[in-house]
Amino acid sequence: VQLQASGGGLVQAGGSLRLSCAASGGTFSGYSVGWFRQAPGKEREFVLSIRWSGGNTAYSDSVKGRFTISRDYAKNTVYLQMNMLKPEDTAVYYCAAGRPISSTYHNERAYNYWGQGTLVTVSS
Repeated sequence: VQLQASGGGLVQAGGSLRLSCAASGGTFSGYSVGWFRQAPGKEREFVLSIRWSGGNTAYSDSVKGRFTISRDYAKNTVYLQMNMLKPEDTAVYYCAAGRPISSTYHNERAYNYWGQGTLVTVSS
């Protein structure tokens, strides 16, 4: 499965962006899809994830109430809707697919397939 992340850009604090993660060469069926981000000088961190079948979601505390994740079966795409963006949300955002167990959704090692990353810059 190849993943293509898109939708990044420059936005002012308080604004919104929607990122997309499209699968090709396969489907998300049977996988969970996660979003991770890596800010300059920092390690990559978990943002949120969704189980393709069933829709179970997991969120990091830093984005609860501001970010949501959804999926489109017809387009084989996962979306990350980011609202009320803050400068500290500035990072390269990566989507990934894997089969994590319930205790490992936040662990990037549980994800086998990764997109190329898309840059989100939030200005103050």
